[in-house]
Amino acid sequence: MSINKTLAIKMLVTASFFAFVAASAQVAIGKSSVTNNSVLLEFGDEATNLRGIILPSVTTAPTDAVNGTFIFNVATKEVEVREGRTSTNDRWTSLSAKLDASQEGGKLNPYVSTGESVNKQGIIIGAETSSKPGVLILESETRTLVLPKVADPNTAVIGPVAGNIVYDTTSDTLAVYDGTNWSYWK
Repeated sequence: MSINKTLAIKMLVTASFFAFVAASAQVAIGKSSVTNNSVLLEFGDEATNLRGIILPSVTTAPTDAVNGTFIFNVATKEVEVREGRTSTNDRWTSLSAKLDASQEGGKLNPYVSTGESVNKQGIIIGAETSSKPGVLILESETRTLVLPKVADPNTAVIGPVAGNIVYDTTSDTLAVYDGTNWSYWK
């Protein structure tokens, strides 16, 4: 089977899965059910989960991103979130420490999104359509994302990739990996 045919089959299976997901409006990955009715997307239990979410890697931050969009910016080597506290304060905020040339280790995600496809709509969970651009769009006014829960991700996650994001249950913080360092946010 050719690589293109294999890729097409994988994409079809993935698209079918996410079409089902959009219809059900609540998704559990790596576990049999979500914790409660306020969950839109939830990942496996802490004891068995040693992985996180890998954010999209981009060469430039999209200008039309909506507030709450997370990316890994390859140019700055930082995990960034789009936030707009006021109409004059729309900006990308870094969630990771700056890398310097002397630091080693970690992995950069080799799949970098460039060009027009970065701004197209991806998979939507919680609604049939959305006006927001993104790779994975969680559309709900009453339900939330529950991040993968990992105790001490700096030691538990083996071979993390830049843009990895988890909830550290030991420190009760958001942990993001920039390719070299884990940064923690309360």
